[in-house]
Amino acid sequence: MSALKLEGKVAVIAGGACGMGEAAARLFATHGANVVIADIQDELGAQLAASIGLDKCSYRHCDVTDEAQVKAAVDYAMETHGRLDVMFSYAGVAGPLGSILDIDLDEFDGLMAVNVRGCAAAVKHAARAMVAKGTRGSIICTASVSACPGGRGPTAYVASKRAVLGLVSAASVDLGRHGIRVNCISPFLVATPTICRNTGMSAEEVEEYSSASANLKGVVLKARHIAEAALFLASEESAFISGHNLVVDGATTAAATSGSSPKLFKD
Repeated sequence: MSALKLEGKVAVIAGGACGMGEAAARLFATHGANVVIADIQDELGAQLAASIGLDKCSYRHCDVTDEAQVKAAVDYAMETHGRLDVMFSYAGVAGPLGSILDIDLDEFDGLMAVNVRGCAAAVKHAARAMVAKGTRGSIICTASVSACPGGRGPTAYVASKRAVLGLVSAASVDLGRHGIRVNCISPFLVATPTICRNTGMSAEEVEEYSSASANLKGVVLKARHIAEAALFLASEESAFISGHNLVVDGATTAAATSGSSPKLFKD
């Protein structure tokens, strides 16, 4: 097997302009993939594509709440590169963060539109492109340890990420006959710009909290660890893995108890 795990493959990363999506874009390109970054952060996305190299990476504006824009990003990949092998649906938001007692349902609808509907659009249009070309592709969605047994988090966020887990499970069965794999990654707490903004913490403070809360000691969870998990699921190394939720949390949810823990998100 080539040392380049995605050599000759084409990948779309929804939400790839920063955080774990950025780390995946860089790693996928390093492993030979042609990468299309699809995001709403135009300046960041264009700068990232240029820094990776426009011969290996391009940027397309894409709001995942608009199905037409998701389709357009997939169409761009197909028209530019002639195929689509990998879809990594990373785009997501965290709020509303308060109690169910005070939840604003309009904000809740906005959360679900990004985290669930956007993910469903990515799966739908990536799978259609793969089926049309007869490609045994890999679709990767992003959930969270908050949605896993033993996980904790804001009610609305947990609801959205559990919906993603259900989507992945059902889609993996639906698309298996086409040779398309659908999997999920559930990260523990990573110091991404979004997490830092939502918590009011610096990256160093988030990493300190994450390390103190994690069951596995001696490793600070970074965006690159999530990117490496995505690379595994995107590559032929996971050729018979589908319908799986790859939890990257150092056994923290496995060791979780009903005891209290420090509060991370602000109301």
